[in-house]
Amino acid sequence: MTTKKPIPPGEKLPLKLTAAERTLVLEQLPCLDLDYEQVIRDTPAGHPILLDLGELDDFGGYVAAEANHTKDKKLQKKLDAIFQKIQDLLDTHTDEEPPKTVKIEDARKAKVLSDQAVQIADWAAKALVAAEQLGIKNKPLERFCLAPAQQEVLLLVPGISKAIKTKLAKDGSSFTVADVASMTMALAADLPDGGPQKQVAVLFLAKHLMDQLQEGIVGKAKPKSSKVKEPKAKAGANTLFQFKITLMDSTPPIWRRIQVMDCTLDKLHEHIQTAMGWTNSHLHQFEIDKQRYADRMLLEETFEEMGCLDSTTTMLSDVLPKNGKRFRFRYEYDFGDSWYHDIIFEGCPKPEPDQKYPLCLEGERACPPEDVGGIGGFYEFAEALANPKHKRHKELMEWNGPFDPDEFDAAKATKAMKKGLPNWRD
Repeated sequence: MTTKKPIPPGEKLPLKLTAAERTLVLEQLPCLDLDYEQVIRDTPAGHPILLDLGELDDFGGYVAAEANHTKDKKLQKKLDAIFQKIQDLLDTHTDEEPPKTVKIEDARKAKVLSDQAVQIADWAAKALVAAEQLGIKNKPLERFCLAPAQQEVLLLVPGISKAIKTKLAKDGSSFTVADVASMTMALAADLPDGGPQKQVAVLFLAKHLMDQLQEGIVGKAKPKSSKVKEPKAKAGANTLFQFKITLMDSTPPIWRRIQVMDCTLDKLHEHIQTAMGWTNSHLHQFEIDKQRYADRMLLEETFEEMGCLDSTTTMLSDVLPKNGKRFRFRYEYDFGDSWYHDIIFEGCPKPEPDQKYPLCLEGERACPPEDVGGIGGFYEFAEALANPKHKRHKELMEWNGPFDPDEFDAAKATKAMKKGLPNWRD
């Protein structure tokens, strides 16, 4: 096996494309992200195109998608040659840190928690900047509430200031936006420490604070107006949408690239379930541009409490950019295990006349089994199955073994998408 050359994260690598290959990419990839198109146009002739590993992987997806569904053999051969150049760079470089001598499951847990802590702290910092720009940073956060148990957790967090802890100890204290953002960042710093029970409590509490910050800041940012917002222009019935779906925190990534005709978010949920390999056994929701969408019938009274809009009546063309520009949103499945999916809208390619949709173009790795305990539990499960000497190997084999984490077949995924899920509503 070839040893990959380690490079710093974000370092650009030279992708050498001929003038003809540049022209082909710009003219034959209809859904190519505008950012990549601009990079190619801005790079002088004869110079390599500079992209980091993440960008190369993403760019290669566009090339592979077009190569996979074109019927022009000559075009396919040219696209394959470009894809191979990209793959050669990906196969010979890595920006991951060298492995350390720790247990695999511990390392994976630590990475997931560390990544979550960084995301929470970064979100809180951005919320604070937004509040400062709106002039509400030091104003009380309206409708802010904490349960007694949540106050007890916060009082034990080392990074929270004495002033805030004094407020927490007193009933009826008001908290500013800055106070709540500070508490959220302190929780992020404390997340990797402590046992599993404490980490779960810290995660739920951080989410509670983030939700209240978002409600308070966004509410202030919205202009008061009695005018009804005009709906976005709807796409035609024959509009095709392309998405890349990645299970968040999966390493190496578990992902699918799919194409579907314009449909409701409820139908997109069905396509995600069947393409990924889930069984539709739990609740789900979408979060698009800070708005939640869910099935009113499934959530019942919780639907209104969560401020959701109805996913069974909301079309893709209602919520996605009309110009086809790349757009990211999130899908959550199973509110207990919390399988978060990062979904990238990659544009609207032209439908093939003889092709039937939906379609799974490509993907990698098997979907985790249901009820395995989230991403951390999945990696413990996979490691135990792979090691016959593991203390839980026999138990998990009887429960849901054998399991091949690398198993994936795009044709089978497409077949499952076209078959769809049982209509439980009937």
